[in-house]
Amino acid sequence: MTARLDALMPEQDHLGRFLATYQRTTLAVGSALADGLFEDPSWVARWDVAFAEIYLEALDAYLSGGSPPRPWRLAFDAPRNLPPLGHVLLGVNAHVNYDLPHALLAVLSDADFADAALMASRRRDHERIDSVLAGRVAAEDDELGPHGRSRTDRLLQPVHRLSAKRFLREARTKVWHNTVELQAARRAGPAAYAARLSELEVLSAARVADVLAPGQVLLKLAVAGFGVTLPPL
Repeated sequence: MTARLDALMPEQDHLGRFLATYQRTTLAVGSALADGLFEDPSWVARWDVAFAEIYLEALDAYLSGGSPPRPWRLAFDAPRNLPPLGHVLLGVNAHVNYDLPHALLAVLSDADFADAALMASRRRDHERIDSVLAGRVAAEDDELGPHGRSRTDRLLQPVHRLSAKRFLREARTKVWHNTVELQAARRAGPAAYAARLSELEVLSAARVADVLAPGQVLLKLAVAGFGVTLPPL
């Protein structure tokens, strides 16, 4: 991540908004691993690497002229002059709503899903990440700096921070549901899995409009929700 940040050209600085945020969040997860927060730290570490690789592959594809998944393409193609918070939220949408279920499946086998006790432990570790993210909200808000927020935003800063914690937790709860849905499709075969993943891509891409809508976006997302939900088959 550091190498990619250092390699960005001045006209690509908007791509660094989410990348820098994600780098700091990854370091926070590493600290939580070292502090013994998780029931199965080795599994969480493997999951964290798989999760990061999906984003980095999308970024590398975009920088090399390729075509990453639509949620990432929309995030990367967003106007450079979009406020920093907007770029971060677009990255969170693509990485949590779209990438995260896929990353979980990379480290959860079909046999794992058949083990209720193991899956309960995996879900608890998934939920423990929420506390890491909540612990980063204030620091990341400060990283945006006063130039990343309007006067109204600064006045509403405490409410915004509570809103961010709320919608992150809500989105990650829906991620677990979507992971279960994708696993069922995976068992049905590659075609079924590809179709469900395509559905998730469309749902995640549609969330971009909510992020780019005018007004107090954090408050709106806290009320209306930020996550997406795959409908049952």
